[in-house]
Amino acid sequence: MRAGRGHAARARVIGATAVATLAVLTVSACSSSGSGAADLDPNADLSKQTLTISNWAGYYPEDLAQKVQEAIGTPVTITNHATNEEIMAKLTAGGDSGIDVAFVSGQFAQALNEAGLVEAINPDFVPNLKNLYPEAQQLAYDPGNKFSVPYAWGTTGICYRSDLIDEPTSWNDILQPSAENKGKVTALATERWLMLPAQKLLGFSANTTDEAEMQQVKDTLIAAKPNLLAYDDTTFYSRLVSGEANAVVAWDGWCNYGIAEDPNIKFVVPKEGSDLWVDTMVVLKSSKNKEAAHAFINYILDPANHAWVAENILYKVPNKAAMDAVGAELAKSFPNMGTTPAELLKGESLVDLGDAGPMYTKIATEVTSS
Repeated sequence: MRAGRGHAARARVIGATAVATLAVLTVSACSSSGSGAADLDPNADLSKQTLTISNWAGYYPEDLAQKVQEAIGTPVTITNHATNEEIMAKLTAGGDSGIDVAFVSGQFAQALNEAGLVEAINPDFVPNLKNLYPEAQQLAYDPGNKFSVPYAWGTTGICYRSDLIDEPTSWNDILQPSAENKGKVTALATERWLMLPAQKLLGFSANTTDEAEMQQVKDTLIAAKPNLLAYDDTTFYSRLVSGEANAVVAWDGWCNYGIAEDPNIKFVVPKEGSDLWVDTMVVLKSSKNKEAAHAFINYILDPANHAWVAENILYKVPNKAAMDAVGAELAKSFPNMGTTPAELLKGESLVDLGDAGPMYTKIATEVTSS
């Protein structure tokens, strides 16, 4: 799905139950991933290898496969997945998925690693890791980028019409909006982000597994539901453009799609704080083309290639060299593109919830169907 100036508005549908399908696998598989660098052949002929990459549609240049083959000599096939859950189901079905590199969100990379399904990253084969911000090695789901390499990152906040309402300052401006804004605000339905405003408003962790805390979150969200226009994970910025909504819970990059159409639209992180989400690249342990997989990741981390993501998707990338080249100019039109890594790290990094995942799913169902 495309949005704004032809930018890809990919569905960031990220559920809480990342490890649900991994339970059996985890029992039988030791997680050797992350314990040491992959044993790779520095003399491997990459033209003899092939790569199959799975990514979200519109989250990469249309000619990426061709460009990678020209750069490293490896024939590349790119397949698309719509959600993390879709690619997780394929990767955890057992046997060889046929995928060499998968793009997944951070907590899903963590779950795959814990199940022993991803290869450790060998930094000797990814010299462009040097282009990453130091903060990009401080991600809670994978400190030091042992088994994953970040592709894009950002936060969640309130996207609003500055010509219609005052700047929101609190998550309560969504959960308990003023009388004139009731019925003109939207929330996200995806489990982790459905919970986030209430969790932060109540002073809880976005990764809490405490049942008593989550009961308070549930009660807060059910009480807030009559104030909402809708739960909307994909067209919220369009509702702002049309004037149907005054304020929406939004991922920063998606808010930029609205800003591209109406400069009165702005983005703010409420005073109670927010999250840090990351989309990342992993090499599958089942891959027979690990040298080429590392070369692909290294290609992405080239500043010119990684800058494409920031310029065309309007999501920040954790590549200092890339953002130094394009970030300041982008921030003139899209201020949140100027958010610094230090500011991003003030958000709480999302991690896999393990056995608490089903609790989130149950609460989300009870809230949205209440």
